[in-house]
Amino acid sequence: MTAAHTPGMIPEKALILSGYGINSEMETQEALLRAGMGSDIVHINDLIAGRRRLSEYRLLVFPGGFSYGDDTGAGNAYANRIRNNLWKDVETFLDGDNLVLGICNGFQILVNLGLVPAFDRHYNRKIALMPNIKGVLECRFVTLKPAAHNLWTSGIERLYCPVAHGEGNFYCSPEVLGQLKRNDMIAFTYCREDMSPAAGEYPCNPNGSIADIAGITSADGKVLGLMPHPERAMEFVNQYDWTLRKELMKREGKALPEESVNMQLFRNITGYFRQ
Repeated sequence: MTAAHTPGMIPEKALILSGYGINSEMETQEALLRAGMGSDIVHINDLIAGRRRLSEYRLLVFPGGFSYGDDTGAGNAYANRIRNNLWKDVETFLDGDNLVLGICNGFQILVNLGLVPAFDRHYNRKIALMPNIKGVLECRFVTLKPAAHNLWTSGIERLYCPVAHGEGNFYCSPEVLGQLKRNDMIAFTYCREDMSPAAGEYPCNPNGSIADIAGITSADGKVLGLMPHPERAMEFVNQYDWTLRKELMKREGKALPEESVNMQLFRNITGYFRQ
């Protein structure tokens, strides 16, 4: 482990990658700030040019959007820019005590790079995020439940997240699916409001993902890829059913929360670095 990646040697700061077509940088930055972590939004060209260095950060975030218009496949062109220009830096970053988060288009980038599932630290593409089973862009709220106990899911009972994607249909071979299950790498699954499995049924499973998978981690647990957008619903009033929940909580004499349950994901990140 190099000095630059030794805990305490550099500030606990996030690098949020930007670029053509990325559109969720500011929401991600705000969510991390509320959780207690500063960040810089850095255009990929500046990182390639050396104006900023990945070694200055502890968390790397690939946010949502439609990078390069997804013209050559969702997240593919952006992944190629990383692979062709920054791959050694990314490998060094993952050798340290650092984390990587990919949301929506960011998840697609992670998949193209092989950063998930990364069995035995082999960065080969083992999974796919295919076009949604309905063949259209899905923009709706979904309910997620944790499917594993890890640093990302700690203290989370459920998430209520919007989705906004055209290619989120998670697919892998039966062999890979078996490995994901055996190694507890399925982080979140789509479910019904009563927390029962979506069982592949639309719209609870909005895209047709196998085994209702909404997000997975890498084999070493350092990388999380997630299709829904927790950063787009930070406030209690961002929840699609907040008015109903408000009335129910008032009748039960409970104080109304200011933030949504989705913030726990970002608090888990900052909590990891403060252990």
